[in-house]
Amino acid sequence: MQTLGPRRRWPGLPCPSAREAASMYGTAVAVFLVILVAALQGSAPPESPFTYHIPLNPEETLELSWNVNYTQETVNFQLLVRKLQAGVLFGMSDRGEPENADLVVLWTDGDRAYFGYEPIVTAGNEALVHHMEIFQCSATYESFPHFNGPCDSKMKPERLSYCRHVLAAWALGAKAFYYPEEVGLPFGGQGSSRYLRLEVHYHNPLNTQGRRDSSGIRLYYTRSLRRYDAGIMELGLVYTPVMAIPPREPAFTLTGYCTDKCTQLALPPSGIHIFASQLHTHLTGRQVVTVLARDGQEREVVNRDTHYSPHFQEIRMLKKVVTVHQGDVLITSCTYNTEDRQLATVGGFGIEEEMCVNYVHYYPQTQLELCKSTMDAGFLQKYFHLVNSFDSMNICTCPQTSIPQQFASVPWNAFNRDVLKALYGFAPISMHCNKSSAVRFQGEWNLQPLPKITSTLRGPARHCPASRAQRPSGPTVVNVTRGRG
Repeated sequence: MQTLGPRRRWPGLPCPSAREAASMYGTAVAVFLVILVAALQGSAPPESPFTYHIPLNPEETLELSWNVNYTQETVNFQLLVRKLQAGVLFGMSDRGEPENADLVVLWTDGDRAYFGYEPIVTAGNEALVHHMEIFQCSATYESFPHFNGPCDSKMKPERLSYCRHVLAAWALGAKAFYYPEEVGLPFGGQGSSRYLRLEVHYHNPLNTQGRRDSSGIRLYYTRSLRRYDAGIMELGLVYTPVMAIPPREPAFTLTGYCTDKCTQLALPPSGIHIFASQLHTHLTGRQVVTVLARDGQEREVVNRDTHYSPHFQEIRMLKKVVTVHQGDVLITSCTYNTEDRQLATVGGFGIEEEMCVNYVHYYPQTQLELCKSTMDAGFLQKYFHLVNSFDSMNICTCPQTSIPQQFASVPWNAFNRDVLKALYGFAPISMHCNKSSAVRFQGEWNLQPLPKITSTLRGPARHCPASRAQRPSGPTVVNVTRGRG
């Protein structure tokens, strides 16, 4: 199999000797490569259009060939891989280091699993890189356009919306993550896309200029498939400005649902088993919890952090594996503190906006990639109309006015705060019960009622009981005298 990449002009190319051409392998900074890949079981084809050849390993199972096209001023490369079993990372660098190198990742059509990953943050940028995610694209399309820019850019190709299958997620404070011995996350094989999307989210409050970043995530894989194929599922709230926190709030809670309707449709009859979890918010998050409910009653906590810090978002192996059956409900609640803000904080991708997410690691893998909710947008417009009528305000509810602009016009008195909080507690929701292709499971998901919960779990017990020491009945007099020296 051969794959061709685009070509780049190499201006002013001199006429090299064979020895000089061979040295181009290690000095290809300004050279664009056309890499032809072939997985061979025997020898190379008898007729090769490539003039120069060199083995890359002692076993001679990797062979690099190239030629020079003086007319088009390009260098063409071919990498021959004999008995490819796992994968190949082919790179070129003028310094022999992976940083800033031209890299191409190749793997076979055979099934493989990776069992761990760790962050690789560019030195000096540790305070700027907030979180990273690797998504695998849908196999629906044979190719995906290249793009390097903001996640919410209007120039981002629409097809990248089909790159939503989470392979790895890391956030500030997390260390390397390794799956249990019997579990691995599969990739490759029939029906698996060759394209990945890397998202790197930054926090740069000082607006530092001139920084370059090449951070990413390193995956560890095994040739031996493990007993269970794992999956990663997003729980919580959809990234939308419909969900907002008023300013100057010491503790305002928003809740996202993975409803019984979605789990009934998307989970296998035997259910799934959650063994790890990563809670995630942006800067105003203070508490996050996900609980499992069954038959209208909260049964157990999946993960809870009552002293959450957005600067320490570790992936936690659960002390007890949580089994989720068809028809169960997963409820994720985030509590925020906006006492230092003057405007409402809306949901979104920006670091000054907010998220409420729990990335749960589970097995066996299913098609369910994302199970999140948001309040129906129509009820939010009713809220803005209500504020206008009670406060004689002029919040524009016209289509050209964005939701963040509307929230910025709200006078945040006690009435408006309480009404918004109550609205989030009873208004119908829009469910995102999505596959990794970013397509929802078949069904009606808009204007869905909130799950009915009749019994809730008690909050966590205090770890520091009140002191039983007797307090003095009156003030204690302390005499302080200056000693003689």
